[in-house]
Amino acid sequence: MKSVRVRTAAVTVAAAISLPLSLGVLASQASASGSSPSATDTASPSPSPSEQPFGPGCSKLPQSGNGSAAQMAHENITAAVDNNPNLSMLADAVKKTDLANTLNGLKDSTVFAPTNDAFNRLGTAKRDALLNDSAQLKRVLTYHVVEHKEISKSQLPHGTFTTLEGSTLTTSGSGDAFKVNGGVPIACGNIPTKNATVYLVDGVLVPPTATPSTSPSA
Repeated sequence: MKSVRVRTAAVTVAAAISLPLSLGVLASQASASGSSPSATDTASPSPSPSEQPFGPGCSKLPQSGNGSAAQMAHENITAAVDNNPNLSMLADAVKKTDLANTLNGLKDSTVFAPTNDAFNRLGTAKRDALLNDSAQLKRVLTYHVVEHKEISKSQLPHGTFTTLEGSTLTTSGSGDAFKVNGGVPIACGNIPTKNATVYLVDGVLVPPTATPSTSPSA
């Protein structure tokens, strides 16, 4: 009888010891499974190559601050143009034609933005004639806007798009080299802003309605 009591007491003591240990292991496992996600789990996915800015002129963009792709992504199109030192002539042209409200009202649209170099390639006489003819200038600027359509890189090789001016423009090319209307290179494309995608172009696009006296190609 005495040995039975000893064995029973030993079993009871062992069970009392093992129970806290088992609970501790379970608590440790629960804590591990409920821990916060790793950095890999919470990190935002990187944009795919097709969603990133592309083109030979992208390397000339500032890495940060005004004019950088990162800064433009946080601004509406008018502010992005105003704050970009390479688009100062376009910014002045927008102000002359009172198009700021129109551009700010865009949603999910595309703007082919001529750089300062694009305006200067017209030559002084043609550039000044265009900039001083508000009606013609407005026609030219609205020809650079494709409303309610964010043009992706995949649409550029054989693209035809109706502009805010009412006429159509075309895009062509492959890889990272594309042109508008067969001759105007896209320097840096697919730059996001809050309300439009921007394609920096190295020439001023000419609408079919441009008058001979102020047409950039005249």
